[in-house]
Amino acid sequence: MVSALGSLLLLGGAIAPTASADTMRDREWYLDRMQAAEMWKVSTGKGITVAVLDTGVIPSVPELTGKVLTGKNFVEPERGAHKDKDGHGTAMAMLIAGNGVNGSGVKGLAPDAQILPLTVFGSSKEAGTNHLSALLDAIRYAADSDAKIINMSLAWEYFMLDNGERAQIQQAVDYAVERGKLLLAGSGNTGDSGNYVGYPAATAGVAGIGAVDKTSSVTKYSVSGPQVALAAPGEDIPIRCVDGKAGYCNSGGTSQATAIASASAALIWSKHPSWTGNQVLRVLMNTAGKPTEGKVPSRYIGYGTVRPGWPSSATPETRARPT
Repeated sequence: MVSALGSLLLLGGAIAPTASADTMRDREWYLDRMQAAEMWKVSTGKGITVAVLDTGVIPSVPELTGKVLTGKNFVEPERGAHKDKDGHGTAMAMLIAGNGVNGSGVKGLAPDAQILPLTVFGSSKEAGTNHLSALLDAIRYAADSDAKIINMSLAWEYFMLDNGERAQIQQAVDYAVERGKLLLAGSGNTGDSGNYVGYPAATAGVAGIGAVDKTSSVTKYSVSGPQVALAAPGEDIPIRCVDGKAGYCNSGGTSQATAIASASAALIWSKHPSWTGNQVLRVLMNTAGKPTEGKVPSRYIGYGTVRPGWPSSATPETRARPT
């Protein structure tokens, strides 16, 4: 069965404060790298809802005011989905749809997207032993909702699930894909300590996301393998600090990369609302920054690093191009 919160991609275990002299825009290096300001002239993610299957999302943080829907808690229904003891789900939501708070807070890549919080991890040690049913029910709930994108910044290593449980995940994913949803999941953070295949990233129909750093190199912890479809920035990513610390801390993990990839998909889908999830994913793949060495797809970054604004005239038929 699925284990406790330790199996989550909880920010890659890398959280550290940075120099206060840096502005938030300086720290969000990936926004400039992805030419976000130019993209926002064309699309801001408006009209797109992203389901965030995680630890819950706190709607009162300044960056998320008015962006978080009611959602549902599949582990502790009485708590609802607007509580987040860990802070992980809130951080992912901010990376997707944060409004930046006049330049001093986290700016999401799709700042006008909406967030549907679906809690699949408990708030206590007792509730933290997460049953597979929470994830399955959340995927199906998202599939029946207005959300177009299902963000799963989480992973359970293959040995934590038996064949029957992996089959159940496949069935839930198939249900969502049949309803036109685009599902993305973190590939995992054990690339340098076992490189264990993670689920649901390895489930057919889910785009597994790896993490790259400021140099566009895959991070050492990003799990590699044929399940990796794309990569996105996942290192030195500012989020609100946790554990009682004030301000914003740097973080890293394929969780963050998945959230940024989901936001990228939201930008494209907002611009082309009649497209299917498969078409949006194809454009993400075709316009991605390709590996400079080896064949495509790469086991480390899949079809490349997402860059949704390139080219702005992308269509589902656009062919893959070198960087």
